[in-house]
Amino acid sequence: MKSGDKTKSGWKQDPEGVKRDIIAAAISEFAKSGFTGGKIDDIAARTKTSKRMIYYYFGDKEGLYARALEAAYGNVRKGEIELNLEGLPPLDALAKLVSFTFDHHRKNPDFIRMVMIENVHHAEHLQASSIITSLNAGAISRLEGLIARGEASGDFRPGLDATELHWQISALSFFNVSNQPTFSALFGNALFTQRGQKSLRDRAVEMITAFARNPDK
Repeated sequence: MKSGDKTKSGWKQDPEGVKRDIIAAAISEFAKSGFTGGKIDDIAARTKTSKRMIYYYFGDKEGLYARALEAAYGNVRKGEIELNLEGLPPLDALAKLVSFTFDHHRKNPDFIRMVMIENVHHAEHLQASSIITSLNAGAISRLEGLIARGEASGDFRPGLDATELHWQISALSFFNVSNQPTFSALFGNALFTQRGQKSLRDRAVEMITAFARNPDK
């Protein structure tokens, strides 16, 4: 069987698998080269499909970029749901969420680069995506639920804002990846060793939980 026949039968037999492969390749390509610099030819070369099939599935380059961005956000939101924080005491749940976010971002630098690129484009594609809006609204809603539990139990101080708390968690986790090259060039690489990263993650957990903790309990 020729390689072209394999490609053709692959998309017929497992179209969803082919789409996932294309999106994974697109995330890598756009994270490396941005929306403008990313090339459909290079994405096709990373997969077992063709440029024509990419256009068939996603319409055009902008459509593929939007789907890649949605998938990148979807991965982190899926991971948050799978933490099952509802069964943990509020402070333990918050600590687990911070640890997860820090580790997810560290292990998925392409996600961070995609977000950075989208900021360069003034969140144009993000704002146009109802999927991303819904995904992130869900993240805030889950955090609101955790805050409500923590305030009801007396573990959290009153008046916490879910969006502000999400911003704080994201800021500590995002900067660790987005500014690694410049920070390392200026101050050395010690914080980006395994030991350094564990220390930064532990400090992030301590800072966020200390901020949320009820000082009267």
